[in-house]
Amino acid sequence: MLPFERTADGIAIISLTPNPTKLRGGVVVLDSWLIEEIATTLDAVAALSPSGIVLRSASERVFVAGADLAEIDALDDLALDAYLRRGSDAFARLFQVPCATVALVHRAALGGGLEIAMHCDGIIGTLAGAEEKPWRIGLPECGLGICPGWGGTQMLPARIDPTTAITQTATGQTNSVNALPAGMFDVAVNAGDDALRVALDWLAANPRTKPRSQPKSINAVLTPTIQSALETARGVVTATEASNAVMECVEIGLKSGWQAALAAERKHLVALRHTSAAREKRAQFLKPAG
Repeated sequence: MLPFERTADGIAIISLTPNPTKLRGGVVVLDSWLIEEIATTLDAVAALSPSGIVLRSASERVFVAGADLAEIDALDDLALDAYLRRGSDAFARLFQVPCATVALVHRAALGGGLEIAMHCDGIIGTLAGAEEKPWRIGLPECGLGICPGWGGTQMLPARIDPTTAITQTATGQTNSVNALPAGMFDVAVNAGDDALRVALDWLAANPRTKPRSQPKSINAVLTPTIQSALETARGVVTATEASNAVMECVEIGLKSGWQAALAAERKHLVALRHTSAAREKRAQFLKPAG
């Protein structure tokens, strides 16, 4: 189980930790171990009837770096589909619990790292200080020849400008934390300020007492707005197998909803990782330094 503490008013503060058998220099990665720990911990916390939940990272280097590409590379198609399903099932606990949840994002949140944050009701993010190199926030999967697998195509267009969200997701573009599109963070906290206090205050100001059926996604945005954004993105994005997958997932989400879109993301991700573009980019990414 992941470490968590409770405040006097019943808020649970959960810390995401690196896999103790694969420390990766202290980087938190959404491997199978962490996904199972997230599910187990959220079940234990829910049983305590918390008044709110803060999800933060124990890493000083990242919030969450994303999925474990090496693990994904070693899985067959059925095992990869199961891994993606387990992740979706674990993250769903963040909106199914009958209390408000907030992600406290310090350092990079990429791919699955941003997706798990967007499963929360709110995101509090810290900005880089003057002496720090700004970290990246976004969904880089298409830059690796694949696509998001945990709802990123659905959630990001509901959080920032839809055209920007779809275009960036379809190209794998990420953002500097100090130059984010409006809406990425519900509250941005300056370096050195008490971000946890801000997160606790946000929960107090944004209570929730009933479970939700899905996180905030494109279904919360007017359909014509998303359709227009999709058409604009198609006009500016160079078509690739990965970008086409993103566009199709957005369409499916509009027509058939959250669960259908998740199924489409899984299907495309499993298929895309076999393309020559994805194999080449994955091999380059996983190549040992030096």
